[in-house]
Amino acid sequence: MARVLLLFGGKSAEHEVSCVSAVAVMQALEGGGHQVILVGIDRKGEWHLADRSRRPLVATGRPVALRVPAGTLSSGADEIGFDVVFPVLHGPFGEDGTIQGLFEIAGTPYVGCDVLSSALAMEKDLTKQVLVQAGLPTAPWTVVREDEFSNAPAAVARVVAELGLPVFVKPVQLGSSVGVSRATTDAELKEGIEAALRHGPKVIIEEAIKGREIEVSVLEGPRVSSPGEIVIEGAWYDYQSKYHDDTSRFVAPAELTSPQIERVRDLAARAFTALECRGLARVDFFLERGRGFLINEVNTMPGFTPISGFPKMWEASGLTYPELCNELVELALSR
Repeated sequence: MARVLLLFGGKSAEHEVSCVSAVAVMQALEGGGHQVILVGIDRKGEWHLADRSRRPLVATGRPVALRVPAGTLSSGADEIGFDVVFPVLHGPFGEDGTIQGLFEIAGTPYVGCDVLSSALAMEKDLTKQVLVQAGLPTAPWTVVREDEFSNAPAAVARVVAELGLPVFVKPVQLGSSVGVSRATTDAELKEGIEAALRHGPKVIIEEAIKGREIEVSVLEGPRVSSPGEIVIEGAWYDYQSKYHDDTSRFVAPAELTSPQIERVRDLAARAFTALECRGLARVDFFLERGRGFLINEVNTMPGFTPISGFPKMWEASGLTYPELCNELVELALSR
């Protein structure tokens, strides 16, 4: 069994989601016989040995630092060794290739995608460009940059001319629906772009697709799970409905025909390959009448909370949560 450095928290707006994910991963790894070294990264980016008894987990405690290139943790005069890193980190500075680059420099095995695939999948505009180049279907989109939005009326008019309304407005490098809004008027579009630009200098705007929301989990190989479906009671799948209320539920396996299942699993595997992913990813789709499956996003460190789709789809495919976590560790060590 391995000594696993489990990282959680982080500087991004998805800090809270990471803290919830880490509890379940820690319990699964320890249940499988692994030794877990729990380290929280606070919102300033400082690392701490965390108190594993706290619920929810909090990224505070005795300060530690990753020694490069030794690949160990140091806390004062103490040295803490580990075999592999499991970074349960979402969003910028966790899922975008930055911390993966640190692990590469340290020569430390780690769970998940490498620098290139993490960066590509995190940047939604570049993700779509790669997918289109690979002949994969995705929803129509455009981007607005901060400098263009200095003339807001012109930027809004261009977006409406290209995509019409309604549209979804998203920060280009966040997940968990953080900073996302739905715009049905020019005024809402302007407000949505302003809000999304608070998270970075570039915003992606996508045509609002009317259809079912289907997801597929992928492991290295690629191996694909049975698809699942987000069943939404509210207007759309926002942050609140994902994590804090009962207006949505996740169903796995999804009720699809055999040809639909074959099609969506093939598209998920091809998207995983096109983005040079390794380890794991979750590929999100819209299923629209007429156009079929459209790839929405690819998440290289999907949520691992008890209600998250990624582990639920693998459980529906015959792989339990502890088996999944153990396999991800073994994949990382095999490299």
